[in-house]
Parts: sequence; C-alpha cells; structure tokens
Amino acid sequence: MYCDHFGFSEKPFTITPNPHFVFLSTVHREAFARLLYGVDSHAGFIALTGEVGTGKTTMLRTLLTQLDPEKYTCALIFNSCMSSEQLLASVCRELGIETVEQNRYGYLEALNGFLIDQNSKGRTVILVIDEAQNLAPEVLEQVRMISNLETERDKLIQIILAGQPELNAVLRRHDLRQLSQRITVRCRLAPMNIDETSQYISHRLRISGSRIPDIFSARAVKRIYRYSHGNPRLINVVCEQALVMAWTRETQSVSPSIVADVIAELHPDGENNGLRSRISNWLFAGK
Repeated sequence: MYCDHFGFSEKPFTITPNPHFVFLSTVHREAFARLLYGVDSHAGFIALTGEVGTGKTTMLRTLLTQLDPEKYTCALIFNSCMSSEQLLASVCRELGIETVEQNRYGYLEALNGFLIDQNSKGRTVILVIDEAQNLAPEVLEQVRMISNLETERDKLIQIILAGQPELNAVLRRHDLRQLSQRITVRCRLAPMNIDETSQYISHRLRISGSRIPDIFSARAVKRIYRYSHGNPRLINVVCEQALVMAWTRETQSVSPSIVADVIAELHPDGENNGLRSRISNWLFAGK
C-alpha cells in the first residue's frame, strides 16, 4: 500500500505501543529518567500518570526492554479489571511461578518464595501494572500487601503503577493513604509542544526508512498540532490517515489541505456524516 509509495520499511504511525519508535520529548525524557532511578534505587513504589495517548505504555515497554535480563525479572499486567486473588494469580503466571494451592494464601506463599530466591541470586523483580486507575481499592490494598514482602535490608519487589490522571484521585482516598505514602517516585507525562511534535513526526518517518525529505510540510505539522495538542496517539492517527490520503492522490507530500480533509473525517460530525452517507449508499445501492 502506501509503504511502497513512500519507501517505508514499515508503517510509521501505528498506534500500537512499539519501543522501536520511542521518542523522548523533554517531559518524556524526565519521566523515563525518574523511572530508571526508581528501579535502580529500589524505591519500592513508582507511579506513572498521563492522559490517554501520551505514551505511557510505550514508555513502560521501552523501560522493560532496556533492563538487563540477567539482573531483572519483570511482569507486566495489562488487565486491571480483576479481583485481588485474580491479580495474585496473574502475577504468578507472568513470573512463571507454579503454585500448589490456587488461592490467595497459596499465591502469596509461592510469590514470597520466588522473590526470596531471586533476591539471593542478585536479581530485582519488577511488577508493572498498566491502567492502574481501574483497580478497585481492595485490589490496590492487595498490591500494597505484596510490597510488604521484603528482607531486613531491601524490598523484594519493585512495583510500578501506571494509569490516567484518575489514578491520583484514587490514591488520595483516605483508606489508601498507606499505599500513597509508600510511592516515593512519581512521574507525569504531558503532551508535546509544537517543536517536539515536528521532531516526533520526523523521527518516526526516519525510523520507518523514509528517504523523502519534508513529507509533511511545516504548515501541515502546524495543523496536526492544533488538532492533537501534542498528544502522540492523536498525532499518529492523523499522520497515518494523511499518508493514506496522499497515496490515493498520488503525491509524495502531505499538504495542509490533506491534513484538513483528514481532520474533517476524524471530527465527530464528520464521522456521523460519513456514516450516514455510507448507510444511504448501502440502502439505495440496488436502486
């Protein structure tokens, strides 16, 4: 499709989190440094927050791929809509821990033994829970109990809670104050500015093997920024569709008018009009 048209080796603007395409803006770089510090210093609890589409999952994946597998054992939990016992089962499953008893006591007993073994081998165990704002208070309390597994000198497990800004509101609950007080490292992701948006687009094009200069004009980038406000996911959506539209129009540059047409299609009103049009075409196709 358009990849051949532009000479890409892969699609540059998919919304699937991919560490290969990671771009660290000033805010992202600072947050990433805090994550590394928290892990290296055995902070115990780390919180990463950011609006939808600001790159939390991509940053987490990037962090985990950069950690030395000889020194770190990692578990990444995506499904946050679960009970406390289901969470324990998921943690054990992700870490490859076999349990004799499949209940809360059995999971905790097996997990504790695993953590002690890893600690004796000089390895750090990291548990990452994404979309943590969806965790029920009792499940978050279970997470705190997991953090109680420790030796006299060190924490046996490092826990990263990542989620939308609503996570902060959850952690401010009075009944979760013990957990909140244990979070010693907090990171927040924010949208990019216009210069970083331009660099972000150029970065992803370059990683995809682009050899065509200035595929997106400066004015096109400005339109993308005004629509996305520097949100990486929204940038990806617009850029992807703009490349497709440029391909269908047999041009190797994305103009401001192409971006405007794409945004009009993505706008809710435009989506509804497009849907009505498609339904009408289908209804009257045989007439």
